[in-house]
Amino acid sequence: MAPQLIRRRMTRLAYAAAGIVLGGMVAFQPVQSAQAQGPVSVADLAENLADAVVNISTAQTVQGRRSVPMPQVPDGSPFQEFFEEFFNRQNRDNDQQPRRVQSLGSGFVIDGKEGIIITNNHVIDGADEITANFNDGTKLRAEIIGTDEKTDLAVLKVEPETPLKAVDFGESEKIRVGDWVMAIGNPFGLGGTVTVGIVSARNRDINSGPYDNFIQTDASINRGNSGGPLFDMQGNVVGINTAIISPSGGSIGIGFAIPAKTAIRVIDQLREFGETRRGWLGVRIQEVTDEIAESLGMKEAMGALVAGVTEDGPAAKGKVEPGDVILKFDGAEVEAMRELPRMVAETAIGKEVEVVVLRKGKEVTISVTLERLEEAPVTEASAEADDPAEDKPIEKSEVLGMTLALLDDALRQQFTIDADVTGVVVTEVKPGSSAEEKRVTAGDVIKEVAQEPVESPADVEKEIKKLKEDGRRSALLLLANPTGDVRFVPVRIED
Repeated sequence: MAPQLIRRRMTRLAYAAAGIVLGGMVAFQPVQSAQAQGPVSVADLAENLADAVVNISTAQTVQGRRSVPMPQVPDGSPFQEFFEEFFNRQNRDNDQQPRRVQSLGSGFVIDGKEGIIITNNHVIDGADEITANFNDGTKLRAEIIGTDEKTDLAVLKVEPETPLKAVDFGESEKIRVGDWVMAIGNPFGLGGTVTVGIVSARNRDINSGPYDNFIQTDASINRGNSGGPLFDMQGNVVGINTAIISPSGGSIGIGFAIPAKTAIRVIDQLREFGETRRGWLGVRIQEVTDEIAESLGMKEAMGALVAGVTEDGPAAKGKVEPGDVILKFDGAEVEAMRELPRMVAETAIGKEVEVVVLRKGKEVTISVTLERLEEAPVTEASAEADDPAEDKPIEKSEVLGMTLALLDDALRQQFTIDADVTGVVVTEVKPGSSAEEKRVTAGDVIKEVAQEPVESPADVEKEIKKLKEDGRRSALLLLANPTGDVRFVPVRIED
């Protein structure tokens, strides 16, 4: 064969090895193309992790509540009395018969020697019996070590004859939107199901609790996946699957997982104490909206606005005041109000932290020593209003669509305002005004305007006038309802 022909054939082979020949055109493949397009296969990873994932089956006895509807018959019909007696007896008998209810979920082993399994609290809540079903067919009875309703986590323990296959937690704070993740669980009771997707979003708030910070993923998560692990491509658990959004109950590509960083601290406390021990700051906070930020002279809406301070709490001892905007906590910026409760809860009890607040336009650094959050039951107090007292001449004024008056005994009785509530009472709100839009109502009491205490309608008018002169477009009011609960409300200053 001629040397030139050999060289041409060798060249073709080289091109074919390096690329794809299509119609005489050579399409070269990037060296890292497989990685750029996602993992070619997760078979080895799934096989290695499957034994650490368990199916959780629970059972509990509940009182029968099945009811049999009675047919519609005309009033006075001779059948009406018969049907009423028959169906009432049927429903009464059904209510007296207890039923055995079973449910399914997922979990995973984090300590093979001790037999420690993690799942969701809602998977095992109220269960009389809990069984961990392993990939090899083994079934072990599980006991509850501790649960936390606020983060929806539960720690279980089994007694294995030999150490179990376990997995490790990863660094959930380092995962990025677009990273590949894999879920293994027990959807619809099918067991050992592997699904793959990406991280769709981070730091999601789905209004399920005070510490929401979910990882959102499009990896298929269905009923029964709850409590199962969400793995990164190194086989570390970066999340615990806990919720989905779905009109039909099946996966539509919107699932949520508790980040490992949030879970680890809770799990450690449940294992050590059988309960959670969270830090407590002792403030009631609300969101800093764009209007509130403008009224306070802030360049952007951020932080957490302190609406109230618990008496003798850590914040009160550190001299945090209502109206302060918490900008930093323990060296970390508070970008939004909902971040602060989680930051405080994750901080060690007894730790002295620096809290940076915005107070009357200036940043102030305060030292606060955190105490333990006591999970006390919330009780509601109710009061009945007495008959309104007879009208008598009172000082009134109209400002920002509100009719204001001095808070005296007659108005306290009329609006059922507690004795310890002080300020200027709102007696009427003009329909269509900014105050009405902000849900200011008659009986609300103005305690502060732009963080300045007020005691009379004249004080309110004086502060509003100052704000107008300063070019402010809204006035930040500190309002108390008749029972004394306070909130900040920005009301537009109308020309």
